[in-house]
Amino acid sequence: MAKFPVINLEKLNGERAATMDLIKDACENWGFFEVLNHGIPYDFMDRVESLTKEHYKKCMEQRFKELVASKALEGLQAEVTDMDWESTFYLRHLPESNMAEIPDLTDEYRKVMKEFALKLEKLAEELLDLFCENLGLEKGYLKKAFYGAKGPTFGTKVSNYPPCPTPDKIKGLRAHTDAGGIILLFQDPQVGGLQVLKNGEWVDVPPLRHSIVINLGDQLEVITNGKYKSVEHRVIAQTDGARLSIASFYNPGSDAIIYPAPALVEKEEEEKKGLYPKFVFEDYMKLYAVLKFQAKEPRFEAMKAREATAPIATA
Repeated sequence: MAKFPVINLEKLNGERAATMDLIKDACENWGFFEVLNHGIPYDFMDRVESLTKEHYKKCMEQRFKELVASKALEGLQAEVTDMDWESTFYLRHLPESNMAEIPDLTDEYRKVMKEFALKLEKLAEELLDLFCENLGLEKGYLKKAFYGAKGPTFGTKVSNYPPCPTPDKIKGLRAHTDAGGIILLFQDPQVGGLQVLKNGEWVDVPPLRHSIVINLGDQLEVITNGKYKSVEHRVIAQTDGARLSIASFYNPGSDAIIYPAPALVEKEEEEKKGLYPKFVFEDYMKLYAVLKFQAKEPRFEAMKAREATAPIATA
């Protein structure tokens, strides 16, 4: 079975060409990779982990138990396909933060998550520039492509996957591709469960302490004209151990117009109208909200059909 790509970003200094090749291969053939030595201090990540686990124990665990009881999920006999075995809350950072509105967060946790978001935002933008370099696009192109009137959208989904008595009957998170741009995941260092689809087989994403898992969303597939792919992934519920997942989504602004970078579109393709549509990101998200757990191709087709009836001018 193929080995999941793990990339040491420190090697960009000294072994740049080889490291850039690893990033290129991961983006083209996996849509996922794990990075180490990414510039976020490891002791700081330990604080994020311990505060998040503390918050779950204190504020979320009982609510999840009550949900399980109310939905009769304890002793499942048949497979459940319309919900997930996860406890979550969302933090919005850009264009405006909602951190102050989230109840139950301690001042320390708010402060740490705000700082973590800034560090992840910087890493996301550094990675986007590395992608530009590999794609032959000018530096800053992808960041600019994500900008709406108020810049990009950036938010974090904080999830806990408690031990599940019937993992064969319910997924931690059902298979899907991510709708947005670039996703940065800080996952549990011990409890696994995340899997990506590679050549028709599910491959485990190894839990590695202090790593950040990177995956590419549908928007990067469109902007790169399919050179990079968003890939299906899922979370398998575990019988032992609770799994922590902090996924941060660096996405286009809601009014950003998304379309393949002209430099990556072949001449003949342009004449044939190409594979990928042009659309406003918010319109894609409305469609995604309904079709998240289905294949991405019909979403692209639906946006193309919409473009054919109501073309979008590029600023």
